Amino acid sequence: METPDRHGTAIVFPGMGPTPFANVAKFMLINAHARELLATADEVLGYRLTDRYQSAAGDYSPAGQLAFVVNCLAMARWAEDVLGIRPRLVAGPSFGGRAAAVYSGVLGFADAVVMTARLADMMDEYFAAEHPELVTQSMARLPEAKLAELRAELDGQGEFNDLACQVDDDFVMLTVREGILEDLQRRIRSLGGMPLYTMKPPMHSHLFAALGERVDAELFAGLTWSDPALPVVADQDGRLLTTGDEVRRMLVDGFTRTVRWPVVRAALAAQDIGTLHVAGEDRLFTRVTGTTRAFLVVPVTPQLVMRPVRRQLPSTVNA
Repeated sequence: METPDRHGTAIVFPGMGPTPFANVAKFMLINAHARELLATADEVLGYRLTDRYQSAAGDYSPAGQLAFVVNCLAMARWAEDVLGIRPRLVAGPSFGGRAAAVYSGVLGFADAVVMTARLADMMDEYFAAEHPELVTQSMARLPEAKLAELRAELDGQGEFNDLACQVDDDFVMLTVREGILEDLQRRIRSLGGMPLYTMKPPMHSHLFAALGERVDAELFAGLTWSDPALPVVADQDGRLLTTGDEVRRMLVDGFTRTVRWPVVRAALAAQDIGTLHVAGEDRLFTRVTGTTRAFLVVPVTPQLVMRPVRRQLPSTVNA
């Protein structure tokens, strides 16, 4: 790790990955912060979120998305209380931007519940009608030159391709037609890369501008956007956002602009950040080599929060 001269702390809310209810049930039902947030969420939603989450199908169900926001915020509060963290900055790449907006003070938690629930419905409606042929393919061990070669080949074939996310120098996500996946994955391997998971619906493409405009006009316009108490690092370009309008625009741009985590890392380092407390289970952004080499990464997970505290028994003196 190369952080001898950087002493600041930032909190990172990760992008969402598949998280079965069983993995977080104990945390959600026992942790005091999670229970408090769940009570508010249940009141806003008009139903018990944990019941919906337990019976939900799919990796990214609306209930799963809501639970992920609840859990990330609860873990951040626990880290404040137990670990004593006092972050200077907040980052939330991709889905993590929703929790980042709440933690920074831009959105109230009740508004974030409404936003997350409605976004799930609006995205389902949009992708049921638009771009049903597109998916987002993740690929690792594919350096910039090899990625450029791959994309040039796709361009030459007249195949649509759009960079959805850059996770590390050799780890990206590319949006393409589902029909070419088999050939694409074979070509990635031949270039020395490793095709990973495929996301459907796709994410972060200029083609989805209509979705972003609709969300902004029909949903975001009805929410209260306050200026943040802590600056938010924009996940598309690393800018420090200090107004509620800027954070709102970042979330709208999340539908159309590439997430560039290496740029966020550089912005954090430039602000004297040496430690990242990651509030939530992350399989991507804070686990890649470029992050772990540049920062001290402290995962704050349900497993850590629920770990029993070992208490030292008092010593006794024999008479």
